[in-house]
Amino acid sequence: MVKLTKIYTRGGDKGQTSLGSGERVSKDSVRVDAYGDVDELNAVIGLARLHADGDMDRLLSRIQNDLFDLGADLCTPEVENPKYPPLRIVQVQVDRLEQEIDSLNSDLAPLNSFILPGGSALSAHLHHARTVCRRAERRMVSLSEIENINSISISYVNRLSDLLFVLARYNNKKGAKDVLWVPGENR
Repeated sequence: MVKLTKIYTRGGDKGQTSLGSGERVSKDSVRVDAYGDVDELNAVIGLARLHADGDMDRLLSRIQNDLFDLGADLCTPEVENPKYPPLRIVQVQVDRLEQEIDSLNSDLAPLNSFILPGGSALSAHLHHARTVCRRAERRMVSLSEIENINSISISYVNRLSDLLFVLARYNNKKGAKDVLWVPGENR
């Protein structure tokens, strides 16, 4: 269990931070950017939860917890013989997202147009979360090109962005309140 008794340490005052392995790196490293984007995603989902209730709130709460797991995964480089077993995203977490996508999407009509973010407040926040998720995914791919990372973590965020899209549609009265893109409408 994590116990924080002091919030500031002054350890980052010179532009460096500690990874889960204890290694010190620049705060602008790709790894720190990646888990920073995941942290931002978690905050955006927290905003979405202000408009969710019941099962939807529980689902988003579980995702927020998974995102802390993902942050722990990303902040701990893969090393041989680690002092402690690192927390990693596992396939069952990806599988759960796929099951949720399939279940929710079965209630939605097929799309005939791209969707503009909006409709309801919850859906707008979920679309925002989806775009932050895609950015986190891009940053994680960039990290994977220069360092070894857990490949399942990339699958997780890829699937999560799909789930966030489906959730946004589902929370727009199962797609009935989706705001559709009309190409060239304002020419």
